[in-house]
Amino acid sequence: MTDSACALVTGASGYIGSQLVKALLARGWQVHVVLREHSSLDMLQAVSSNVAVHRHDGTTVGLIETMRLIQPTTVFHLASLFLAQHEASDVASLVESNVLFSTQLLEAMVASGTRRMVNTGTSWQHFESDAYRPVNLYAATKQAFEDILAYYADAKGIQAITLHLFDTYGEADPRAKLIALLRKTANSQVPLTMSAGEQLIDLVHVDDVIQAYVLSAALLESPNFASPQSFGVSSGAAMRLKDLVAVFEKVWDVRLPIEWGVRPYRDREVMRPWTNCPSVPGWKPQISLEAGLAAVRAHELQSKPQ
Repeated sequence: MTDSACALVTGASGYIGSQLVKALLARGWQVHVVLREHSSLDMLQAVSSNVAVHRHDGTTVGLIETMRLIQPTTVFHLASLFLAQHEASDVASLVESNVLFSTQLLEAMVASGTRRMVNTGTSWQHFESDAYRPVNLYAATKQAFEDILAYYADAKGIQAITLHLFDTYGEADPRAKLIALLRKTANSQVPLTMSAGEQLIDLVHVDDVIQAYVLSAALLESPNFASPQSFGVSSGAAMRLKDLVAVFEKVWDVRLPIEWGVRPYRDREVMRPWTNCPSVPGWKPQISLEAGLAAVRAHELQSKPQ
C-alpha cells in the first residue's frame, strides 16, 4: 500500500464489507463507501467519522461523477443481492443489483481513470466443482458480471481480481446464517429441525476473508499482473454439517436439540463444495474453525449485559 492509497468500497453496509472498511482504515487507507439511498450505516457506526459516504442515485452518470470526485486507487466491490432461491418477482432485483450496478461501476471507473478492482464472486458458481455451473440464479448473475468484467479488462485496461467466497462467519455477525442459527438454538434450547446433515460446509473466518481482499489489492499493483484473475477463498477443511455442529457444541459446552433428517435437502443442495480452487498467492487461512468459534463465543459473552 502506498501513502496515497484510496479505497472505494461497495457493500459496506453489510457484514463483510463493513469489516473490510475497518481493516483498510487500520492499515492507513483513505476510505469512501458508495451506498444506496436507504442503506443503513449501522455496521459502520464505530468508524463513521473516518469514512466518506456517497449515496448512489441509480444512474450511471451519477456514479461517474462520484468516481471522478473520489479518484480511488482501488475499488473493492462487495455489494450484491444474495438469494439462495428466487421467486419470479426477484429477477429484476437480482439483475439490477448484481449485473446493472456492477457494470455501472466499471463504466464509472473507466470514465475516471480508475483501473483496479477487487470483485466478489461465490463458490456457488462451481456446482459439483465444475469450471462453471451455477447453483442458482444468484450465482449465475455473479458469473454474468465476471463475463462483463472480462470485456472491461481486455478492452478498457481494468485490472481485476474476483474472489469466490465460500461460507463466512465471525464475531458480531448479524446475518441469519448457520452459526447465528446454532447460537439461537443454544440459547433457546428450542428443537431445530435440519436435513440429514451429510453436506460438507466450508466455513472461513471473516479475518481470513479480509486478508484475501488486502492481498488481492497488493497483487493488482504488480507490474506483470495479467487481468482478470479469479481465486477461491476456502478454508481447505470442509466438514460435514453434523461434524460442524459437534465442534460448535464442544466450544459452546452445550448440547443442541437438533432433529436430524426432518427437513429435505434444498433443491440443488451443495453436498460437496468447490474443490481444487486456486488461492490468492501468499494467502492461506490462519484461523481454524474451533478457534474462530471460540472468538465468536468470547465476543458474545463480553457483549451480554452485566
